[in-house]
Amino acid sequence: MNFLKTTESDSKYNHLEKMGVQELLQNINNEDKTVAFSVEKALPEIETLTEKIVEKLNTGGRLFYIGAGTSGRLGIVDASECPPTFGVSPDLVIGLIAGGDSAIRNAVEFAEDSENQGWEDLTKENINEKDIVIGIAASGTTPYVIGALEKCNKNNIATGCITCNEGSPLALTAQFPVVVTVGPEFVTGSSRMKAGTAQKLVLNMISTATMIQLGRVKGNKMVDMQLSNNKLVNRAIKMITAELNISNEEAEKLLTKYNNVRNVLNNYHNE
Repeated sequence: MNFLKTTESDSKYNHLEKMGVQELLQNINNEDKTVAFSVEKALPEIETLTEKIVEKLNTGGRLFYIGAGTSGRLGIVDASECPPTFGVSPDLVIGLIAGGDSAIRNAVEFAEDSENQGWEDLTKENINEKDIVIGIAASGTTPYVIGALEKCNKNNIATGCITCNEGSPLALTAQFPVVVTVGPEFVTGSSRMKAGTAQKLVLNMISTATMIQLGRVKGNKMVDMQLSNNKLVNRAIKMITAELNISNEEAEKLLTKYNNVRNVLNNYHNE
């Protein structure tokens, strides 16, 4: 298949090694400024995908992110933040990366080149028709991701993707594709830069909007967050005092009793 892989196109800048630090930083920042506008153009696609995710999670399904390299790591980061931020089970949003957990920290050579391993990794998680799988690949050509989505399609499992190349094999494979065309990278082919930033923005939008739709936010507060450190405990106390107009001391006692902001708010008037 012939398509223009803009993530691999030549940088608009040359002789980078001759630039000073200020010029390098300014030029990188100039490129980064364009990313949010590129994401904006894909908002209708992101909306369609998010609505499908909400539908699946509301009916007992799970959300899977699957990717390789930077794309896989971004998916794992987003998945891992859902339990502490929104108080959901670690089994609700799951990130998979080519090469397994060791690839989170260190590159695993040729792991992304297997067309079958992605599906094998999904089957280990007992993937089924209730679930939805989002393939993440800036290039849109990663065999590990494309192979997994093809098998999902054949097994009546909903599929989406986040890629940065229009007309790519991944975009054509996914049932609900999101394509954010960010153009050439500052360092030619270094898709951890603008493409990675775009993928992170889209993942933030998807997971946050989904969790809000699932009722995991009250007003604009993370009332289901896990109280895993002092900063979050203090944040929870501030939420409770503001919502109930009570003292910090009383809020702290209630939080100790109920161990969750939502539980405090739901039970306060029964105290």
